[in-house]
Amino acid sequence: MTAFIADPNQPTGPDAVPGSSETAAGQAGKVYLIGAGPGDAELITVKGLRYLRSADVVLYDRLISPALLQETRAGATLIYVGKGAGCHTMPQEQINAELVEQAQRGHTVARLKGGDPFVFGRGGEEAQALAEANIPFEIVPGITSAIAVPAYAGIPVTHRDFTTSFTVVTGHESPSASPSVNWEALAALGGTLVVLMGVKALPNFTQKLIQGGIDPATPAAVIQEGTTDEQRVVTATVATIAAEAQAAGLSAPALTIIGTVVNVRETLVWYHQTHP
Repeated sequence: MTAFIADPNQPTGPDAVPGSSETAAGQAGKVYLIGAGPGDAELITVKGLRYLRSADVVLYDRLISPALLQETRAGATLIYVGKGAGCHTMPQEQINAELVEQAQRGHTVARLKGGDPFVFGRGGEEAQALAEANIPFEIVPGITSAIAVPAYAGIPVTHRDFTTSFTVVTGHESPSASPSVNWEALAALGGTLVVLMGVKALPNFTQKLIQGGIDPATPAAVIQEGTTDEQRVVTATVATIAAEAQAAGLSAPALTIIGTVVNVRETLVWYHQTHP
């Protein structure tokens, strides 16, 4: 396995992480909401890795790289709380309760989440639950797939020759979500549009974008399992990307990026050339 930088066996300074053995009797532990990045294990931050290595208990999501779990300390308790389409190992409310309970036992807890905890990761809900229970917590931001996955596909989300803005939305809306994504407004907004978790909804939202006035010939790409060895990319236009992605058999996890910047991929492809 590739070695990670920074060895926190004896961390010092303001970011030192106490283990449960150093927690006073009756004192609550602490929860670290850690962004693990989009898939490539080496994209976790130095701070996130240090806290992960020091945790007594690790609650981890479905898309976490197995290599990161190998970085946990001997004797740590690993709890899988992953969610897939129609299959939730543990309801969100139970995850919140588990974080609180483990910390109340005096444990140092790492909540390892894909991407960034606060970008469609429900980290805000978990932090609220901890705050309401008076549990100390810390947010460790992670590299969001909204930027990293296009980058690994050779697509910059901004480029001074094409766009100076980008918008990130979810393509997997909760039925109770309010307000819902206004695709027609996004069509008129311009710039780069990144849609996370929306591969199944691709035919629906691309049609709404066209109805909202986006040029059907606008370049688009779907990237499956970005930043990993299994990364696959399909490029087309807004009008054809749904059919092309389906024909290629792309499935979750995948994101869609729409905008003129997709054309830059023709000259910036690098990942599969350096990682065959």
